[in-house]
Amino acid sequence: MRVALFITCVNDTLFPGTGRAVVTLLRRLGCDVEFPRAQTCCGQMHVNTGYPEEGRRLARHFVDVFAEYDAVVTPSGSCAAMVREQYPRLARTPAAAGAPAGERPPPGSFAAEVTETVPKVYELSEFLVDVLGVTDVGAYFPHRVTYHPTCHSLRGLRLGDRPTRLLEQVRGLELVPLPGADECCGFGGTFAVKNPAISAAMCADKVHNVATTGAEVLCAADNSCLMHIGGALVRQRAGVRIMHLAEILAATESGDDRAVRG
Repeated sequence: MRVALFITCVNDTLFPGTGRAVVTLLRRLGCDVEFPRAQTCCGQMHVNTGYPEEGRRLARHFVDVFAEYDAVVTPSGSCAAMVREQYPRLARTPAAAGAPAGERPPPGSFAAEVTETVPKVYELSEFLVDVLGVTDVGAYFPHRVTYHPTCHSLRGLRLGDRPTRLLEQVRGLELVPLPGADECCGFGGTFAVKNPAISAAMCADKVHNVATTGAEVLCAADNSCLMHIGGALVRQRAGVRIMHLAEILAATESGDDRAVRG
């Protein structure tokens, strides 16, 4: 299977180790992984702040870059949700317009390209569980871990228990439940900038709940939320580190993850 890695802006800029972890993991599972260098932002921030035309241009570019692949995998529930939820609206596909089931957009149109490409875009855990059909990826991570289901992965993609099913199969890992797990951490992209006091209060609640678990590691499927929570954890000297799901799943007893973790 020819798979493209959609790294996303946050990961490319701040968390490149997560992208390396995805490649390590997927190649271990037999996928032919490529990194299209022409990829750019998915347009989420543009659309969320009222610039749909700019977002539409980025959506067109995304489709041009990724259309040829069998699957597009991203370590971001947020960006995967953007592509799957907003691109049909930006392209005004029949499905987005409420057209009868089975009606297809004109061949060669942007709407047709979106209709063809969007179903091939997967967040990492759903690609592993739903497409490759695996939950045991051969990982080893001997630490106490708690998992935060980010809002887009929980409510947008409805990942359900896919991430925790993967974590439960990691040898040596002790998975502990996070109180109030389904509560937002307060990041929300521009929400944290526009409503800093509310965002900080929400994050404080999340950090308190993380501390009660006794976990060594806080895991999530979005580094943006981990960055938000992690900053508070560091300031409070909580002794809990953050790690993306991909980095844990890429870790092995033989130490193959050392290249990933840099």
